[in-house]
Amino acid sequence: MPVQAAETSAATPVDKEDKWGYDLYPERRGEAPKPKWWQVALFGAGQNNVEKTNCERNVYNCFQNSPLVRLMYSALKASGCEIDLRRHIACEICDVKVSGGYDPMLNQVVVCQNIARSTGMVQGILVHEMIHMFDACRHDLDFKNVEHLACTEIRAANLTHCSFLSAMAQGDASFFNVKQQHAQCVKTKAIASVLAVRQDISKEEARAVVDKVFVKCYNDLEPIGRRVRRNSTDMIRAYQERGNYGYE
Repeated sequence: MPVQAAETSAATPVDKEDKWGYDLYPERRGEAPKPKWWQVALFGAGQNNVEKTNCERNVYNCFQNSPLVRLMYSALKASGCEIDLRRHIACEICDVKVSGGYDPMLNQVVVCQNIARSTGMVQGILVHEMIHMFDACRHDLDFKNVEHLACTEIRAANLTHCSFLSAMAQGDASFFNVKQQHAQCVKTKAIASVLAVRQDISKEEARAVVDKVFVKCYNDLEPIGRRVRRNSTDMIRAYQERGNYGYE
């Protein structure tokens, strides 16, 4: 999910009427968020240095071992947007509503260290947000344009997240509509992501814009080249076939 950063510095306050999801990432505003008592009791929140170290370790492991993260790295490098882990990936404390984000002004992926505590979850966040980074690199993407925003959210959900089981959990699928469940899952996730960033539009408006751009963006599978299914070899096959797209 994109987060709009301030143009001058990461600590510059943002106009309350122009949040663009930025309010979900307090460290982007120069704040030092304090966990609530129930977050400490239930989730062990508040151990910031330990969380950051674990998060950074998981990020490094993903860049070393995840076929999808390595594919996205190769695609970005081939597109002239090579990633430096110290510059382009940041582990931070976030609002509990989000697990990660992409800051287009700083060209930086945010991994929410207080939410993403496993390598698997960090992998999913990295790939999702690196798709936004790829779209910003390869296309004239304007995250304040709601159609552009909807399109990149459709692509991120389509390429990485929507298996049959996740769609069942969202209520978008049953054993009687397997063929339609993936597309509906993508729409549901894209609408939710658009609403998280654009608090100035209604759910009906978000649904309308997702529907408007859906076919074109849903059929755009670059750079992964396939819709990754859970418990399959799709990730490995996508990485092995990266040469088909000109990625090393």
